[in-house]
Amino acid sequence: MGKSKALYAFSFLALYFSFCTITPTSSTSLQDDFINCLHENTNVDFPLLETFFSPERNVSIYKEVLESTAHNLRYVTESMPKPGFIFKPVHESHVQASVICSNQLGLHHRVRSGGHDYEGLSFVSLMETPFILIDLSNLRQINVDIEDNSAWVQSGATIGELYYRIAEKSKLHGFPAGLCSTVGIGGHITGGGDGTLLRKYGLAADNVLDAKIVNADGKLLNRAAMGEDLFWAIRGGGGGSFGVILAWKLKLVPVPETLTMFTVTKTLTQKPRFFLSGKELPTSSLKTSSYE
Repeated sequence: MGKSKALYAFSFLALYFSFCTITPTSSTSLQDDFINCLHENTNVDFPLLETFFSPERNVSIYKEVLESTAHNLRYVTESMPKPGFIFKPVHESHVQASVICSNQLGLHHRVRSGGHDYEGLSFVSLMETPFILIDLSNLRQINVDIEDNSAWVQSGATIGELYYRIAEKSKLHGFPAGLCSTVGIGGHITGGGDGTLLRKYGLAADNVLDAKIVNADGKLLNRAAMGEDLFWAIRGGGGGSFGVILAWKLKLVPVPETLTMFTVTKTLTQKPRFFLSGKELPTSSLKTSSYE
């Protein structure tokens, strides 16, 4: 009796995985299936030559796009797994359709904002199933509202672009994020986002008012729709964990027109103990106008 139950369970699992596992005949046919699926799930057109890149279509352009924002070159060597193809959406609905189609075709997907993650998690996958890369670099719109002290920023925009757009409209507004101008704003905030204004205004994630995210079912959610638990989690919980971040609504903060920055350098022979001992840190004596 025990053997028959075990055999039944094994047969059921084998049948289950035979239905659920999809083995594509080739990368090209898989891409064609994906494109057809996208057309069925979005009404916004996408030019193939500007949005799809694969080694079968044009290996040199594919390699250029793949390596364009890869800041850890160890993850683009020949021995590392590569995405079957790269899709660069030009509309938010394309991201929703990408998630839906990945689910339908049994594809794993990686999402890249700026590509600064040095573990290569946004463009490399060690999973056995085929994977694709969804590159958000075309989604980089920034709308700054000085009267509301806020800005909507799409995930493909960089920190430098955000700072530039804020400075275009005001010399007395800023946003507490990092120093590296080429970091993508989408991934930066999912990792917390520290910077030179940290002491006064906290992390970049502490200054997010709203967000747009595509969940695992391909649904587009804002803060009200996703709920406060998920909204809390996406601000510092790590990229690729809870969904695809499409945009952040950021709270702008007041800054002086002129900021003075400095670095104190100490060697071990100079006994830099105040960097190591909390009681000797000079923060208590700093004025509230100090930013770091």
